Amino acid sequence: MFNFTWKRLGVIAGLTLSLVVAGCGQEGNGETEATASVSEQLEYKITGIEPGAGQTETNEQAIAEYESLAGWEQETSSAAAMLTSLGDAIEKEEPIIVAAWSPHYMFAKYDIKYLEDPELVFGEEEHITTIVRNGLKEDMPNAYTILDRLYWELPVLEEALLTAQEMDFDFEKVAKQWVDENGEKVAEWTEGVESVNGTSIDLVLTPWDAESFSTNVAKIVLEQQGFDVSLTPVDPSVMFEAIASGDSDATLSPWMPATHGAFYEEYEGQFEDLGPNVEGARIGLAVPSYMDIDSIEDLEPAE
Repeated sequence: MFNFTWKRLGVIAGLTLSLVVAGCGQEGNGETEATASVSEQLEYKITGIEPGAGQTETNEQAIAEYESLAGWEQETSSAAAMLTSLGDAIEKEEPIIVAAWSPHYMFAKYDIKYLEDPELVFGEEEHITTIVRNGLKEDMPNAYTILDRLYWELPVLEEALLTAQEMDFDFEKVAKQWVDENGEKVAEWTEGVESVNGTSIDLVLTPWDAESFSTNVAKIVLEQQGFDVSLTPVDPSVMFEAIASGDSDATLSPWMPATHGAFYEEYEGQFEDLGPNVEGARIGLAVPSYMDIDSIEDLEPAE
């Protein structure tokens, strides 16, 4: 996602997004009235992203399946417009529901939370995994070791994405700054790994924000060990094909088990899965944390 607008580009492709609701509730018998008031203030509307995006379609599915969202509508425009609306609402402590997804800098910038999804319309948590071509361990054991060790905690990654947002999504620059500031972590990844002299390695990635950051970090770390690294942005289907065929060496981009599960199954056995490099990825509906609401079912249908 070279712009989070792209990423969750229908993955959702992409990964797709969640909803955010703001407002205050009360305990006891007054809770239903307070929740209904929030729903009324929202005019029974969800602030979404681009028409046709994967999460936009999932949001529509949620509206169709949840009785609490009966009669609701989704306003679509762009991810950038959604984020602007979210920021404006939080500044005024007003209620809002927006499409949301993780990893994303919105969770580092704002105090927001996902609404529970009892029907699992948005699916369960996913992880972003690292896969490499068969034979990489024998051909490039040093690169293999580093790729196998790469891992980010979700809050750390989202803080890096917030920095990227503040630096106009210059992921190469952001990655370099992160590597410079996290020498101890980089040392853990490269401990005991001997340098090479210009060995070429190709990394493919989906052009989404989190993957653009993590792959650029991998590039820098590998280059510090003497590798000649090239990055190739591709669509998800091409990503798996490139690794399976050996045209590319590795990728840190696959979302599992759902988002890219079909591609994974198609090429399974033709690559090696090194395990998660990020855990806790998800999409759904989110709300500012000052909202006294926890679940999609806490909302009220339109009159």
